[in-house]
Amino acid sequence: MSEQKRKLPSNAYTIKEGETYVPYTHGQTLTEVTFKAVITGIVLGVIFGAANTYLGLKAGLTISTSIPVAVLSVVAFKLFSLVGTKHNILETNMSQTIGSASSSVASGVLFTLPALFIWGMDPDFLQITFLAMAGGLTGILAMVPLRRYLIKKEHGKLPYPEGMACAEVLVAAEHGGKQASGVFWGIGTGIVLKVLTSGLKLIPESFSWVIAMKAKLAIKVSPALTGVGYILGLRVATIMVSGSALAAFVITPIIYWWGMDLNAPFYPETQTLIRDMSAGDIWNRYIRYIGAGAVATGGIITLIQSIPAMIESFRIGLQQLKNKGKTETEAERTDHDLSLKVVGAFLLVILLVLTLVPGILGYIDAIPARGVSAILIAVFAFFFVTVSSRIVGLVGVTSNPTSGMTIATLIGTSLIFYMLGWRDMEGKATALMVGTVVCIAASIAGDTSQDLKTGFVLGATPRLQQIGELVGVITSAGFVCAVLILLHKSHTLGSAELPAPQAALMKLVIDGVLDQKLPWNLVMIGVVLAIAVFIARIPPLPFAVGVYLPLSTMAAVFVGGLLRHILTRKQGKGEAERRREQGTLFASGLVGGEGLTGVLFAGYVAWSGSKITGLGMDYGPGGTIALAVVGILALVAVMSWQAKRKLH
Repeated sequence: MSEQKRKLPSNAYTIKEGETYVPYTHGQTLTEVTFKAVITGIVLGVIFGAANTYLGLKAGLTISTSIPVAVLSVVAFKLFSLVGTKHNILETNMSQTIGSASSSVASGVLFTLPALFIWGMDPDFLQITFLAMAGGLTGILAMVPLRRYLIKKEHGKLPYPEGMACAEVLVAAEHGGKQASGVFWGIGTGIVLKVLTSGLKLIPESFSWVIAMKAKLAIKVSPALTGVGYILGLRVATIMVSGSALAAFVITPIIYWWGMDLNAPFYPETQTLIRDMSAGDIWNRYIRYIGAGAVATGGIITLIQSIPAMIESFRIGLQQLKNKGKTETEAERTDHDLSLKVVGAFLLVILLVLTLVPGILGYIDAIPARGVSAILIAVFAFFFVTVSSRIVGLVGVTSNPTSGMTIATLIGTSLIFYMLGWRDMEGKATALMVGTVVCIAASIAGDTSQDLKTGFVLGATPRLQQIGELVGVITSAGFVCAVLILLHKSHTLGSAELPAPQAALMKLVIDGVLDQKLPWNLVMIGVVLAIAVFIARIPPLPFAVGVYLPLSTMAAVFVGGLLRHILTRKQGKGEAERRREQGTLFASGLVGGEGLTGVLFAGYVAWSGSKITGLGMDYGPGGTIALAVVGILALVAVMSWQAKRKLH
């Protein structure tokens, strides 16, 4: 390949009026779908899906895995080349496309389904797996008609940051580079620290100091949370920790001081007096309702800010359904999408299955009720898929207000269910599952948009990428749901170890609408707080998430953001960008390493029925295998990194 083709052309980012973008691989005949590309993508999707599941339950956050999956796909293919197997950039892109789908499935599942466990229900594995698949498939298929406008026509206007970053990684990796070493160092570091803290107990999992009036300074020792902070950056991390600090150092002492002289429990607490509560009790019984009001308001404000983009995207979606554009025989390969007839037929089948097959969509055993739920899914999903696909083009996947879209869906669904009289636990569960499908659909639509942007720049076939996304959803949904059940059996979702904050918020929304007995005084404090923050021109959603989550969690995130600031400040533009990119890959490895080790520990606990207690524990067969797998993962990481070094 010529020297000028070693990097993306300048018009990959900005393009002049009337100019046509020529893909990076234009003029080459390259194979995209191969056995090793599909298998590598599936395996990486399962791994990062499991890690994101653990992270989301622990901190209410997930990370975009497109770039780490792209880097590890490159490494895997380099290892394959040691035995004489050749590969190309579009094959690597297909692996990334399949593998990155799992993070969106995990996000949608974690934002909603843990509420079923918190309610005390015991959902069936197949039920929640089919539900996750329905959401993922709906999001991908509903995004197909938007591709020509959002990705092709709006090229140069919508940046799609993760999609372009992924393309840059793949182009750079095609000609060598050391991108992968940071990921493996991060994975190894995450594994070691998780073993030392949660496994062998040689390092405390958190540090805390009570200051006064129940105000408590605390920080978790968590490589995953620190990694998340590095990825988010100092500004967002500071906003989030500010919310937690306000809750820990101001709101908690005020509640304690106000309730010191009360001689009766204050609702929603019904047994313990405020003066006898710990800081954790005050957070659990009062702060989280304030945080819930703030998060809901922050999500709605973010959604309202996006209304112009939403209306425009919705209008374009309708236009695309009416106007199919060129036929596939007339269009180039790089403009081939799945047939809209096929897309429409599959969407109809999904909705019919949800309506007619009992045991998938909720617990109301009546076809009319499931039919109403399916119609709500169709309406909300089409609207928010359109919204999500465009918004991520502007702000990226990590800033996509999926929680706000889910809250809006649950409020609308719960109000309709309330009017129809479906107010019991079966109605609540069904409303939640409507939100689950819509949440996953909106989340995966954003990921699909980014992947199609990468493919557009490189010269991939959209139809093959769309099929790859479908494969990624189908193969990862079951693993994500299995990890969810496994972690519940080992730690109990909603506990201090795995608070599942986003799902707990969704539960509060549904309970509040259908039971009509939320502590609205506390919720309204959160609403006013979010509005005040917005007026002060501070992004309300990250601040509200900080209020909702404990300070110990957000302090670890802040440390990661501060580290990024220290490492990149006072550096030249090129060096600062290099440190940011390498640090982001290392941080992604930290998340993956801790997440995978946490899942393995959960497997041990679920198998043996006992807790991991430290050096004196009786590991038994389950613990021995779990620790052996951890060791193997670390060994494979080191060997892969060494192989990468020898290749370059």
